[in-house]
Amino acid sequence: MSFDYGSKRTGIAVTDPLKIIASPHKTCRSYEVIDYIKKFIISNEIEAFVVGMPLDQNNKKTDATPLVSRFVKILKKNFPSIPVQIYDERYTSKIAKKAILDAGKNKKYRKEKSNVDKISASLILQSYLQRNNI
Repeated sequence: MSFDYGSKRTGIAVTDPLKIIASPHKTCRSYEVIDYIKKFIISNEIEAFVVGMPLDQNNKKTDATPLVSRFVKILKKNFPSIPVQIYDERYTSKIAKKAILDAGKNKKYRKEKSNVDKISASLILQSYLQRNNI
C-alpha cells in the first residue's frame, strides 16, 4: 500500500497479489487515513507501506517533508508490524497530471485534485516495485 500524503488529501494505491501492477485505490482526507487503513487491513493483507517523501531537485527537504515525516511516525506507531518504506516522490504529481491528460480524461476529471493524488500514489508504488524487483 502506498501513500501520497498531503496536508489536506492523501492518495492511496495498492498492488495486485503478485506485486506486478500498482493501481490507484482511493483519495481520502489526510486526517482520516489511519482509520481507513485500520478498516482496510481487516480484509486485505498489507506487507509494507510505501510513503512518498517530498524532496527538492537537490535532494533537500521541502516545506512538506516534516508533515510527511510525522505521518510516517504515526504509521509506525499504529501499525508496528507493517514495515514502512520511504520513497522519493519527486515529479509524481507532474507525471500524474500528464498521464491523465494523455489518457484523454475530460476537464472535470482533470480538475479533480484527488485523482492526481491517487495516481501519484500509484506511480510511487509502481516505481518502488520496479526498483526493488518485487
